[in-house]
Amino acid sequence: MIQRWLRFKYQDTIRFGTLEGKRIQIWEGAMFAEPKPSGKFVDLDDVKVLMPTQPSKILALWNNFGALGAKLNLARPAEPLYLIKSPNSYLDPQGIVRQPAAGGKVVFEGELGIVIGKNASRVSEADAGKYIFGYTCANDVTVADILNRDPSFAQWVRAKGLDTFCPFGPVVASGLDPGTLTVKTILNGEVRQDYPVSDMLFSAAQLVSLISQDMTLYPGDIILCGTSVGVGSMKPGSTVEVEIEGIGKLSNRFE
Repeated sequence: MIQRWLRFKYQDTIRFGTLEGKRIQIWEGAMFAEPKPSGKFVDLDDVKVLMPTQPSKILALWNNFGALGAKLNLARPAEPLYLIKSPNSYLDPQGIVRQPAAGGKVVFEGELGIVIGKNASRVSEADAGKYIFGYTCANDVTVADILNRDPSFAQWVRAKGLDTFCPFGPVVASGLDPGTLTVKTILNGEVRQDYPVSDMLFSAAQLVSLISQDMTLYPGDIILCGTSVGVGSMKPGSTVEVEIEGIGKLSNRFE
């Protein structure tokens, strides 16, 4: 059964629950520690939807989709290539992505996010699914011309870690098979990305297993699976939506 979990603010209190149509069922306890349904409901229109988890870290993949790798003439990586999105970059659904003070070409990257449900350290690929709580939508915003500005040092963290540069949500959907999903990125009403998650070079289970060999993943942490063809720039006033059927639609303006 698919459940769509979200965090929200209601009457000055932050709660969590499951989205059921246009209503939210409030749950008690902690999202990742055997929560219990309260039987109480609130209307979605009466709450402010927040980022669905509070990650200790968000890791973002590079060169994890066959189509984009082929377009850029990249060799297939032998292991996951990833960077970290810093906590200052995390942004709620409907939040405003801000122009960087340094200027530059700002691009969108619609992505699937894997949400970790319990401590994962050196787990096997066969067991990795037990550590995945669900999946979410994300926009891995990047200042493209910062990346290789200094030929001696690729500035991945700076280019992708500026304030407001990692919106995600609006929900975490559990009970999905990621291999059946499609990621769409819509810029001002025009579909710019439309690619299958099945084109990933490293599957969700492989990513969780291999990354957990390097570092412990904690409940609420997110692995962004990487992006595919169709990445493009945003102009001030643009609205970018990342939509994955079964999860929902993440929408943010760039100003």
